[in-house]
Amino acid sequence: MCGIAGILQTQSSCAGDLEPLLAGFQHALRHRGPDDAGLWINSAKTVGLAHTRLAILDLSPGGHQPMVSADGRYAICFNGEIYNFHEVRAWLEGRGHVFQTRSDTEVLLHLYREEGERMVERLRGMFAFCVWDEAEQTALLARDPLGIKPLYWHEAQGRLAFASELRALTGSGMFKPTLEARAVRGFLETGTVPEPLTLVKQAQMLEAGHTLVWQMGAMKRRCFWRLNFGREFAGDPVQHTREALLDSVQHHFVSDVPVGIFLSGGIDSTAVLALAQETGHQGLGTFSITVDDPAADEGELARRTAKHFGSDHHEMRLDAEVARGLFCEFLQHTDQPSIDGLNTFTVSSVAQQHGMKVVLSGLGGDELFGGYSSFTKIPQMRRLHPLLSRLPGLPTLLQKGKSQHRRMADYLRSSGAVPAAFLALRGIFSQNEAASLTAWITDLTDPYDQMEESNLADPRDQISALEITRYMRNQLLRDSDVMSMAHSLELRVPFVDRVLVEKVTSIPAAQRFLPNKGLLTAAVPEVPEWVVNQKKRGFLFPYPKWLGGDWGQALAAASEGAPVPTPQWYQKWSLFMLRHSMERLGLCS
Repeated sequence: MCGIAGILQTQSSCAGDLEPLLAGFQHALRHRGPDDAGLWINSAKTVGLAHTRLAILDLSPGGHQPMVSADGRYAICFNGEIYNFHEVRAWLEGRGHVFQTRSDTEVLLHLYREEGERMVERLRGMFAFCVWDEAEQTALLARDPLGIKPLYWHEAQGRLAFASELRALTGSGMFKPTLEARAVRGFLETGTVPEPLTLVKQAQMLEAGHTLVWQMGAMKRRCFWRLNFGREFAGDPVQHTREALLDSVQHHFVSDVPVGIFLSGGIDSTAVLALAQETGHQGLGTFSITVDDPAADEGELARRTAKHFGSDHHEMRLDAEVARGLFCEFLQHTDQPSIDGLNTFTVSSVAQQHGMKVVLSGLGGDELFGGYSSFTKIPQMRRLHPLLSRLPGLPTLLQKGKSQHRRMADYLRSSGAVPAAFLALRGIFSQNEAASLTAWITDLTDPYDQMEESNLADPRDQISALEITRYMRNQLLRDSDVMSMAHSLELRVPFVDRVLVEKVTSIPAAQRFLPNKGLLTAAVPEVPEWVVNQKKRGFLFPYPKWLGGDWGQALAAASEGAPVPTPQWYQKWSLFMLRHSMERLGLCS
């Protein structure tokens, strides 16, 4: 786990020295990997790779990166973990490959030699990497199927630069960043910048499940994995799910350092803890946050659960004053804007303070097993759409109401499909509000690409797909990466595992989306009844309460003069975070 960056350029554009640029990338990404750092530049000075290392596997100098093959032909910089690297290594050894280290990085080098770009189809894990082939003058960039690890890139005049964080690219001086209006519009409508867009017109995020091949200035992108639902399924869904979960959790404990667990008190994180014990991992460290609002606090539940399983439990008590003390540091680590992330930042600080380098999270359980209110509300919205959309004047009346009413007006004017309902339910501002605010901020009104219609027959599968590819990928996973790595902490997500997802999504929707995540709790009966039967609250700080005090004044300035009202706390927060990210990325005039 680490920070990676690099520059690939043609002979005709190789003026200047690569080393200062790569050293700048290293400095910007140092927090992601404080244990080691390395640079590699080829003899022609057309390719340079940079790396900062958080040592998790093979703690010896043998895991140093960038790593170069014994014959000098291949070089790699890699961010992530390959959970099936032992199996892949054994297969490669059977084909005559000889290894010098115990690291998964070397396995990637040998696998590329064996299979080239197709190598990604064998990998189970979270990853973003670049492999350079000196003989073919070709680079392969790749990002894991579900988008756990980020990879940003910029291309101009035969030069491709890439990095683990957007601000490393914008701070390099390689280009003058300008604001991407479509990204602003997308953020205002959804609370996150939808990939592959970034706030910066000159940079993109490599899409999840994609490779990018660069050769002498020419680029080709390819999708190697897509979410799939409704394949043939036979058998017991409960046993099928339990076996898949146990397999995923066991793979996620591949580590040469201790592994802990974020424990919120909810079903998903408790299931991870229960499954970890079932696979033989006892006395684990667990970490949680408590807050000063009984309606939002899950601290008591987390403590009770930790005692039940015998974990070594640690928590941080947060109120507005303590959170304010962490807030400036949180803002310093913000990359792309988000309306979330402070929760991961704070609980990561607790784990880091207790010496942890690796933690597991229950992120992804709601998306797979129907834990969000969207799984019940969107079908209701679709049933009511034919009636309400025909009521004369109703959309116009709703347009005069609160923001959530204006988003509902957008939905009633739509075809009534699941993506439109999802946007109305998950949205921050209505489409008209977002357009006005985008014009206010950027002087442009470009819409971002709307969500595509789905060919999935069951609406619940459509909702699951949107929750996974939109909300989880663009917001939860992105926040989790940036805010855990701010504390040099590797966050692993057993529910967001390609093999697990493929197995679980093969189960028909009628059996998978049972009330209160019934399939998950049936598959993990070790989850105590006091966790299963509690009212779902989510891992959310009491922002409305905090913003009602002096926090509110700090955020109000960001929306001062806005062309639309911003009465909701999350609307003020979103504009504040957008302005802050623009400043951090050099996008403010």
